[in-house]
Amino acid sequence: MPLQMKLSAITLDCPDPPALAAFYQQATGLEPHPKSDADFAAVHREDGLLIGFQRVDDYRAPSWPDQDVPQQLHLCFDVVDLDEAEARLLELGAGKADHQPHEDRWRVLTDPAGHPFCIVRG
Repeated sequence: MPLQMKLSAITLDCPDPPALAAFYQQATGLEPHPKSDADFAAVHREDGLLIGFQRVDDYRAPSWPDQDVPQQLHLCFDVVDLDEAEARLLELGAGKADHQPHEDRWRVLTDPAGHPFCIVRG
C-alpha cells in the first residue's frame, strides 16, 4: 500500500525572500505567511499549501534551458488567457525566457530571482 502523503510546502532558494514572496503573492493572490521575515518568507492557501522562499548567500539563478545552473524544479500555473497572464506577470517583474517550446499552449517565464515557471492554457 502506498504511503499517504499530502503536499504541504514547496520552497525555493533565492537572494531576497520578501521580494520573491511579494511577486508570487501579487501573481497568485495567495496570502502572505504571517511569520515571514528577511531569511524566509512564504505565501499560502487556506488549505495549508505553502510556497516558501529561503535566503541563500551567493545565489545563482537557473540558466534554463541550458544546464550551466540547472533549474532543479519549476512551477506551473493554469491560466485562462495566456497573453493577458503573460502581460500582467511581466508587469509584476517576471521575465520571459528566450526559448519557448510551445508558445501557443504554454509560456516559460522566470520569476524575479530567475526560477523558470510556466503558465499553461487551462
